[in-house]
Amino acid sequence: MWARIIECMLGVWLLMSPFIFRHPADAAHLWTNDLAIGCLLMLLSLGSYWSKARGAHWLLLVVGVWLIGFGRFNGTPPLEPALQNELIVGLLICMLSIIPNEASLPPVRWRNRENSTPDLQLTGRE
Repeated sequence: MWARIIECMLGVWLLMSPFIFRHPADAAHLWTNDLAIGCLLMLLSLGSYWSKARGAHWLLLVVGVWLIGFGRFNGTPPLEPALQNELIVGLLICMLSIIPNEASLPPVRWRNRENSTPDLQLTGRE
């Protein structure tokens, strides 16, 4: 579930980004988007650890597409750094959200294998 940890860290990054990129006080849409989406990223990524919400990471794909659209269509090229941040984080979230929760574990067949058959040992004979 390493991908969920990185998604949560990207949520924290979005929570900090209004202060890092110094959004103007009158740009409430930038503040609201960064803070709301950052909280949503953390909620969905950490929610994937709960057994009843193991598929919550698929909703992150929608969040990633939202961030890409928000970053692209809220400004005119060349985009300001805050909107470029939205694009990059959105692309990363889309990429990470399709990674299964059990990506770092062995395949299911290996995990479910019964130990009823003894392991073959090398005896030195053919």
